[in-house]
Amino acid sequence: MYNNILTEVREDVGIITVNRPKALNALNEETVLELQRAVRGFDDDKNIRVIVITGSGDKAFVAGADITSFPKLGKSGADRFARAGHDLMSTIESAGKPVIAAVNGYALGGGTELALACDFIYASDKAVFGLPEVSLGIFPGFGGTQRLNKVVGLGMAREMIFSGKKIKADEALRTGLVNKVVPLDQLMAAVMQTAHEISANSPSAIALVKDVVNRGATRPLNEGLTIERAKFAECFETDDMKEGVSAFLEKRKPVWK
Repeated sequence: MYNNILTEVREDVGIITVNRPKALNALNEETVLELQRAVRGFDDDKNIRVIVITGSGDKAFVAGADITSFPKLGKSGADRFARAGHDLMSTIESAGKPVIAAVNGYALGGGTELALACDFIYASDKAVFGLPEVSLGIFPGFGGTQRLNKVVGLGMAREMIFSGKKIKADEALRTGLVNKVVPLDQLMAAVMQTAHEISANSPSAIALVKDVVNRGATRPLNEGLTIERAKFAECFETDDMKEGVSAFLEKRKPVWK
C-alpha cells in the first residue's frame, strides 16, 4: 500500500512510521504524499481515536528532507515540494483526532517541522532537533519559520533557524519544544499510555477542542474566546455530551459512540 511508510493499529491508536532507514527516514515528495494519505485515512476511521507518527529504527525520526533530489528541483519544483509539505502539516493540524509525535532520534529540518505540526511531542533521550537548512543556502520550507516561534518563543526560534544549531532532548524539554523525554526503549510505551488516556475521553469533545485551541492560538484573546463559547455550546448538541453526563450521574464509565 505504501512504499515509504508503515501503518498499524493498536486498539484505537493508529501508528504511522516513516520507513526509509537507508536515508535516515528523510522526506522526499512521495513520502510526504504517503504521510498525508495515511493521516487522512486514520482521521476518517471511526475506530481510531489517536494518531501517532514516528520513525523506523533507533537513529532517526526524520533526518530532514531528501537532499539528493534538490539539484533537480528548480524554483517550480521547490514550490511544488513546499506546497506538498504545507498540505501535509495542515492535514495533521486540522485532523479531528490528536496527533502525537514520537521522536525516537534525529528530527532535523523537515523532521522538526513534522513534529511541530503534531499536537505535542514525546522524545527519546537520543532525540536531536534542529533546522539546519541555512547551511545549504535555503531555509525551512515546511512551516518551521512560522510554527517554531509559537512553541519556543521568537528569540529562540530565530537563534535556531539563523544558526542552524541542533539541540538535544533535554534542552528541547527545557524550551517547551517537547512535553516529555524518556529512554528510547520506553518511548512508545509512554506515548501509548498517553494515547489511551486521551482515547478514554469523548471523541467529539476532543475534535471540537482541538479546533478551538488551534484557531485561538493565532487570534487575539477576544476572538479565541468567541470561538470557545460557540464550540462549547455546540458540545451540548452531541450524543457524547448526553452519554458523558448520564454516565457521570449513573456512576459508570461512558460508552462513546
